[in-house]
Amino acid sequence: MPVPVLQFGTSRFLQAHADLFIHEAREAGQDIGPITVVKTSPGPERSNRLAHLARPEGYPVRIRGLVDGLRIERDLTVTSIARALDAVRDWDLLRQVFAQEAALVISNTGDAGFAVPPADRRRDFSDTTCPAGFPAKLLALLAARFAAAAAPLLILPCELVAYNGQELRRILGGLARDWSAPAAFTAWLSDGVTICDTLVDRIVPSAIEPVGAIAEVYALWAIAMPKGLELPFCHEAVLPVDDLEPYLRLKLHILNLGHTWLAGEWLRGGRPPDETVREILSDPSLRQGLLTLYREEVILGFASAGLGDEARAYVAKTMDRFDNPYLDHPLRDIAADHAIKVERRCGAFLDWVRQHDPSLVLPRLQGIAGRAPQ
Repeated sequence: MPVPVLQFGTSRFLQAHADLFIHEAREAGQDIGPITVVKTSPGPERSNRLAHLARPEGYPVRIRGLVDGLRIERDLTVTSIARALDAVRDWDLLRQVFAQEAALVISNTGDAGFAVPPADRRRDFSDTTCPAGFPAKLLALLAARFAAAAAPLLILPCELVAYNGQELRRILGGLARDWSAPAAFTAWLSDGVTICDTLVDRIVPSAIEPVGAIAEVYALWAIAMPKGLELPFCHEAVLPVDDLEPYLRLKLHILNLGHTWLAGEWLRGGRPPDETVREILSDPSLRQGLLTLYREEVILGFASAGLGDEARAYVAKTMDRFDNPYLDHPLRDIAADHAIKVERRCGAFLDWVRQHDPSLVLPRLQGIAGRAPQ
């Protein structure tokens, strides 16, 4: 049976990530989709994008980057989206679609997507009007589905929040208590609605107006799947896993740590104010400094946890991503909140490595994180 998809969020990231993967799965003959896209924020912002997303001719995605040092360029037309709704304007129709059609729900609602406005906590469970925030919208729609049929549902949040599925379930549970939800609904929410932790990764630096995106080659959608449950489609970039932590660690302590090390070198001064990641790596001494840090400390740290081979492969992919000739990633953007990022990416890595090998000394990283040798 086809698996209709309901997607919250219209971002260019989703256009070049989940929407593209589902398009390619459909092209391969898999019964997934089509997608109904939902604009969750009120007001006219992105209304033009919404109007163009579901056109039958589709929208363009341009893939540009490096693989093993070779340039890759692909132009695609994505046709997986069949309908586009505004949550506020089309709330009654959205309730119907969610209750009767959707089998898979995807969300990517921005940095503040999981925020809960105070007014959303003061609702009653029987209230059928459109709430303000995304979590309350989702819970209200789940209530409509429960009332209609209580059919099982799979939710894959793509927000950039660690263990995003667990966090979304925690928020929904709190709202259900605030709304005095009946015990039968709470039991169905626990047993009939599967919410997975996911990790998404693809740099999508530019939009194509009015709809479309330019994206790097690398893409990952790692999904922690409960035992006995299978994803309703497959794609080479979609990775069902038992444990999400290794993928979170690789991204945080190689890709993000490398960004932070480069930003630290840029912040020392004397560098061009608009310098990008690719440009700073054209400095041979800094390039060698980053490669040495990866080789002599970061990979050793991962090896202590049994992930040395995975770290080596991820470093190679990361350097291809950093060298992408089509991607301009300003260091001034990466340098924001630098001290916090140093602690989360370097300090947290040292703490994690110490759990596996307390005797391992990583002097460069200890110096960056301001940690005295143990």
